[in-house]
Amino acid sequence: MDSWDIRSLDIEPHRPQILRTDDESRVIVINLPGGEQLQDHQVHERAYVVVVDGEVEIQQDGRTESGGAGLLVHFEPNERHEVRANSDARLLLILSPWPGEGHPSRKDG
Repeated sequence: MDSWDIRSLDIEPHRPQILRTDDESRVIVINLPGGEQLQDHQVHERAYVVVVDGEVEIQQDGRTESGGAGLLVHFEPNERHEVRANSDARLLLILSPWPGEGHPSRKDG
């Protein structure tokens, strides 16, 4: 068993920390300072974003979802989105499968 106390990890802003990677998933913690954003982007995998601390706005295709600790947002593979921190935010990102189809590290894609 692996376990982490996400709230107590020492995560530097703009330096995501990978907690675990295996053939099924990748788990990452991100410290996003208030007023900053993860600009419009996409990933090859299914993505789950969990707000651990702080308040965020998440935009996707003209829709905005706002929330704080406990908010869970899901994106399909290759779905473009943007995350903006309204206050200092700690995010848990789960990508699956890892790496997804089309990821540059995959031989097939």
